[in-house]
Amino acid sequence: MRELINDLLRRIEEGEFLPGSQIPSTQQLSDHYDVSVSTIHRAVATLREQGVLVGRPGRGVFVAEPTQR
Repeated sequence: MRELINDLLRRIEEGEFLPGSQIPSTQQLSDHYDVSVSTIHRAVATLREQGVLVGRPGRGVFVAEPTQR
């Protein structure tokens, strides 16, 4: 799971996922990384705890604005 988290962080840092933008769905990430949905949920939860991602109920998960981190 650490590799998954590091890759998501890299994609954010390189500007693939910009601040304020929605990240792909859990299923899309699961398919992309070829891991279970539960693994994606754990990785996203870790990044939310770190303040990198924010959840918006009913809308999805977004990259936190720099002021939110």
